[in-house]
This record gives sequence, structure tokens and C-alpha cells, in this order.
Amino acid sequence: MEEEVNYVTVTFKTNHISTLEKPNNMEIIYDEVKTQGKEWDAHSVIKESQQKATLSTLLTLVVVVLGITCFILVLAIVVISFHFTSELRRQNFTLTEENLQLWSEKAALERIKEDLIRERNQLNWTVEVILDYEEFPVKKHCPQKVCKPCLDDWLLFQSNCYLFAKYGYSNKWRTWEGSRNDCREKHADLVVINSQKEQEFINNHTEEYNDEKHGYWIGLKKNTRDPWIWVDGSNFTQTYWSTQEPGYQTSCALSNPRKDPLANWDKASCTMKNCWICEKKALIRPE
Repeated sequence: MEEEVNYVTVTFKTNHISTLEKPNNMEIIYDEVKTQGKEWDAHSVIKESQQKATLSTLLTLVVVVLGITCFILVLAIVVISFHFTSELRRQNFTLTEENLQLWSEKAALERIKEDLIRERNQLNWTVEVILDYEEFPVKKHCPQKVCKPCLDDWLLFQSNCYLFAKYGYSNKWRTWEGSRNDCREKHADLVVINSQKEQEFINNHTEEYNDEKHGYWIGLKKNTRDPWIWVDGSNFTQTYWSTQEPGYQTSCALSNPRKDPLANWDKASCTMKNCWICEKKALIRPE
């Protein structure tokens, strides 16, 4: 390393001698002076730089260590969160399976309950029908120990059985009262029509016979100026008269198959002889 050299000028002063009188032989001496202080300052700077480099290295190392520690902590949090979420989902899935099983069992019990209620209602219905008889004809209704909703020759519609008494010979026709008595002997009564579907059902099973005045007696009657009333005591809900002419005399109603299916009730004298329609509850109510 090249050594640094500084030059210093030294001036010697003499007392009582002016500049003009300066001897010729007086010389100005130049000498080299090594500046040790400068060398000391350089060593100090180097030492300080080394200390700063060491401190920077330590700080970098600390930052790296802290970064690694933070990364490990974040990774641990992610792993724990994933495990917790997975466990929670598993528990929820288990609870959902348990709930599905419970709902399935509940639905099965509800179906069993509905079946039992339906069977109970049907049994109560059948018991009521049987109790209407003084002597229930078991062999007729339950041949070979299997019960039928309706007897032979009777037609089932909704929850009732219907008998259409159709006779081609006039000697078997009956008055309104005679027709009702025949129905009662069969543990039934003249038909009571409560709906349009029932009206259409009856019209579909009646036939024309004799002339346009004849039809099938139904369970509707009035006396003089009394209102029309059904044989079961119920009032009108729907009517299907062929005309709106009032009848002041004793009158009974019949269904005329020659007329409009929804307007074929005729008023007739109760002594007139016609065919008739009987109705009674089915022994077994359809589901």
C-alpha cells in the first residue's frame, strides 16, 4: 500500500531583522512530515465499517429467522384450521345422516299411522252399516268369508250402492210409495242425488222405456204447498229440473232418461207407476 506524504512549509522568524535585511544564506527548509493522525482516522473508518457490516448481517439473520418462524406459525394455523374444518364437516355429515334416518323413520311411522286411521275409519263405517240391520245377511254380503262392498246386481259409486229397478213389463212398475217400500225391504231407500257426478252416473245407467212420460222414481217428494224434500230429510243442494213449473198438487220426482242429463227431473203424480232407483251405503267404503 502506498504511503501518503504531506508537505509542510516552515518559516523561521528573526527578531529585529526586516525582510529586506534577510541574509542571503537563510534558507527555507522543506521537510516531509508523516501525518499519523490520518492513518489513525483510516483505521477508525475501517473498524466502523466492519462493525456496521456485522450489525447488518445480524439484522438480516434475525429477519430471516423471524420470517421462517412466521411461515411456520402460518403453516401451523392453516393445518389446524383445515383439521378443525374437516372434523366439523365430518360431524355435520354424521348429524345429517342421523337426521335423515330420523326423518325416514318418522315418515314411515306417519304412513303406518295413516294406514291405521284409514283402516279404523273403514271398520267403523262397516260396523255402522251392519248395525243398521236387525239380522245382517252375512252369507249374501260375505260369500266364502270375503265381504263385498255391494250385493250382486247393485252398482258401486263412490261410497254407495245403487240398484236400478228396470222392468219391461208394466205389471212390475210401482208407484212412488211402492217403489220406496221395495227399497226399504232391501235395507235401502230411493236415491238422493247430491252432486252433478251422481246425477251423471244415474243418467248413464237408466234406459228409455214405454213413452216420454215414464222414468225412474227418485227420493224427492212434496205435499201440496210444502217444499220439496229428500227422503233422508236433507234440503236441496243442486237441482236438475227439466222445467221450472211449480207443482201445487201432491207431486213426486222422477229422472227421465229422454231428457238432458243435467235437466231431466220431472214432476209426476205419486200414484203413477214407474221403474225406480234404490240407494244404500256400501258395506266397505272405497279408499
